[in-house]
Amino acid sequence: MAQWTAFPHASDYAFDAAAVTRHWDRLHRGDCEALPTDAAVLQAWVLFHNGEFEQAARAGLAAGGDGITAANKATSMYANYLEPQEKVKLALFMEVAGRAEAQQAVDPTNANAWYWQAYALGRYSQGISVAKALAQGLGNKVKTALEQTLTLAPLHADAHVALAAFHAEVIDKVGVLIGGMTYGAKKTVGLALYKKALALNPCCAMALMEYANGMVMLEGNTAMEEATRLYEQAADSLALDARERLDVDLAVVELQE
Repeated sequence: MAQWTAFPHASDYAFDAAAVTRHWDRLHRGDCEALPTDAAVLQAWVLFHNGEFEQAARAGLAAGGDGITAANKATSMYANYLEPQEKVKLALFMEVAGRAEAQQAVDPTNANAWYWQAYALGRYSQGISVAKALAQGLGNKVKTALEQTLTLAPLHADAHVALAAFHAEVIDKVGVLIGGMTYGAKKTVGLALYKKALALNPCCAMALMEYANGMVMLEGNTAMEEATRLYEQAADSLALDARERLDVDLAVVELQE
């Protein structure tokens, strides 16, 4: 594992195990991850919430078991927000997808094993181009994994967002007719999934931005005003941990461009 770029606000967050435990429900409202009983796994999450993503990934892998989920989330967030080299970013996403698939084989009822496979493959697909990913069959793999996530964890807000984004991205790239016939992508379903995600996790900056992006893909320029409002709401969100701070920072940057 090459050295990772540091989280730029590391000194702003100083969780310990007690603080992470106390705020667990709020911190994991989006992914429905259960509070770990293994101290080593909990420590991996402490590192994650403080923005020490490389250390969190290493600690999660070393802990094994449910620690793999902490490693996968740390790696995915780092790759998505902080890794400057596209080739490295794509390789990290494929590492996560492989580890998550291996998790599924060991514990097929682990909702986040399915979610992180879908997330990583989805971001990888965006990196190589959604059209190319669809041609390689990745689209259906992402959709199946997200649907399985929601079967196992119906309140998984982040999976609602990701599945909504699948519908929006497919329709945006191949159109309503082909998207619906070939991939089961539907505008009404996508918009409903975004709304459900925000109902489950209303203060999530990531969900607000993804909803804004999806609205523009699905409804065009008529949605720009509402999309801007959603980005402004995301930028004004209070970030409880490092991962949320990355989303708020992104919203601020997008509004300035």
